[in-house]
Amino acid sequence: MTNRPVQEDKVLSLPPKRSHKFDKQDQALSSYASKSSESIKAVAIYEIVKGGGALLMAAALWLWHKDLEQWLATVTQTWHQQFGQLLAPQVDSIVQLAQRASKNWTLFLLLIFAYASLRFIEAYGLWQDKTWAYWFSVIGYGIFIPVELYYLITGPFDWFKLGIFVLNIIIVVVVYRNMKHKGLL
Repeated sequence: MTNRPVQEDKVLSLPPKRSHKFDKQDQALSSYASKSSESIKAVAIYEIVKGGGALLMAAALWLWHKDLEQWLATVTQTWHQQFGQLLAPQVDSIVQLAQRASKNWTLFLLLIFAYASLRFIEAYGLWQDKTWAYWFSVIGYGIFIPVELYYLITGPFDWFKLGIFVLNIIIVVVVYRNMKHKGLL
């Protein structure tokens, strides 16, 4: 006999059979995870749109800060001719804000860039699934809900304010549910 090393019989172990019930639960969880990431990405895209809109406002302020009064008068008059009183309170408040911005346009540019930066940072954090971004979103949107509700109740009815109010509630609920699912709460 030759001296051969003894080989042990290797037994391949198969994973235990799983019941059909567990497969359905796994599918449901993975389906929820993909929906949750899609909903968070939708919130992130919304933040990008808000930041991009702010940058467009900053560009307009930069380009037209000298002629802003005249430009605002023209736009307001055109708006009222085309749309009547539709969103009139919002147009008037934007005009008042823009008039103040034309006087202190460098300060307003800095504020707009700060706002846009926050929106882009929040969008990045949500897209990358960062815990701090979830908290930032829930607190940032949630803090304005009572204020918006107050203005809805005390002021004249306004579809635009109602839409913003409902959108902010939806965002808080979506982010909160994702936080709860991830075990952050």
